[in-house]
Order: sequence, then C-alpha cells, then structure tokens
Amino acid sequence: MIDRRSFVLASLAALLPARASASWWPSRPEPRTFDYGPAKLDIYAPDGAEGLPVVFFVHGGAWRLGNRSQVHAKPGFLLDNGFCFVSIDYRMLPGADVATQAGDVAKAYAYVRANIASHGGDPSRMAAMGHSAGCHLVALTGMRGDLAGVAALVLDDTRAYDLEALAKSGGMVRAYARAFPDRAQWHALSPASYVDGRKHPPTFIAYSGASGRGAVSTEFAGRLRATGTKVTLIDGRGYTYISIDRRLGKDGDALSEAVLGFLKAAIA
Repeated sequence: MIDRRSFVLASLAALLPARASASWWPSRPEPRTFDYGPAKLDIYAPDGAEGLPVVFFVHGGAWRLGNRSQVHAKPGFLLDNGFCFVSIDYRMLPGADVATQAGDVAKAYAYVRANIASHGGDPSRMAAMGHSAGCHLVALTGMRGDLAGVAALVLDDTRAYDLEALAKSGGMVRAYARAFPDRAQWHALSPASYVDGRKHPPTFIAYSGASGRGAVSTEFAGRLRATGTKVTLIDGRGYTYISIDRRLGKDGDALSEAVLGFLKAAIA
C-alpha cells in the first residue's frame, strides 16, 4: 500500500526535471540518454569501460508516476563496484495500461542488450532490477521470458506477485485497483502465473515493512524455490516503502551490501 506521504513524495519527484532531481545526489555520474522507441533510457558507464556486467533498472510509482531520473545513489554505487547501470522511462497510466508498460520494459531491455557493448557493457551479463511497480514489471517480464538472456532478477518491494490471491485476501487497495481494473487480466499480469515448473534466473527478493509485503514476497520466493530457482529473500521490515529504494547504494546500508553480493555472484 502506498500511503499519502509516499504518494506525495513520488508525485513531487515525478514533476522534477532530470537535472533538478540529479542535484539531490551530486555524486551521481552523468548518463547518456537514448530513445528506445516508446520512451527514453539513461546509460551510466565509466569512461573507457569494456565488458562490464549491467544492471537494468525500472522505477516505481504506482504504475502512473515517476521517471528514469529516480535512481538516487544507485548509479555511483554500482559504477564504483564495476557495473554499468541503465534506468528507463516507460509509458504511464492512464495513457498506457500495465500490459503496455510490460511491453515497454521488454523493448527497453532488448534495446540495451543490442547496444550496451558499445558503451562498455556485456550483454551476456545483465541483471534486471525494479522497485515497487517497477519490481512488478521486472518480475512479470522476467518470469514470462520477455527478458532474453537475463542472468539475474532483483525484485524490490511489491505486493503484485499474484493479483488473484491479493484480491482474495483483501489486498487490492486503491493503487492496485486503479492499475488492474480488469479482473480478466489479473492472471496474465501476475508474475506468479509464469512460475510453472521452469527454473528461472537467480532471483533476489526484498520487502519493506509496508503492509502485506512480507507475506506475498515469502510466498512468491517459495514458489520459485520449488522450481529449483536460486532465491535470496531479504526481510527488510526495517525499511519503509520509500527508504528501501532510496537507501540502496548508500554507504553502510545492509540491503545495498546484500544486493551487491548477490549481483557479484550472479553476473560479475
């Protein structure tokens, strides 16, 4: 559930231009921006890089807010640790439904995989990461096979793994009900629908102390483990919905170190 404070913060962030938002994080390296078709994406890579593993990031914002500049400390943190970093825009509700957004994520990923070598990245060593709505979109596209060759998934805090189960438990709160108004689409838009016995890429799942996150994350992790998929599940109840994303990459942050260790084992 996105509380009022979180919603207001996300709304303000979405209204800030990329350069103004970047000023909050002065250590962030400058990206190069590209148009992948439906929207734009930013590629962060060290000068002279060659063959580095790549983290492909999808922002959150209730499927209707946010932009690719909402990366906070992640680019500097990951570049300092030997990765390239990519952050994408995708079309927002109400202009584009969630199915269309998932298509945008898949197109952006395909663009990066086809072009990242010229920016110093290794297309055979790509991990996809998302927060909140972006977490759902990465889980959905990753589980159903839309991210060709993806080597790992980092799923950061969503309740939208199984929409049908979420509705039955009373968890289809306003943000989810607005994003998923058509019951007929719930099965197709649930990442859990594609955990069907196939082994999936190594998956890192973290959840905050926000309502309902722990139970659905644990259940989804169990489904994946039953397929033989390697899963790292992090209890992040000490984080809020906002801080579990904003603190990622900060010095001394425990979740950041856990993510880094997972990425180094999976793609570095």
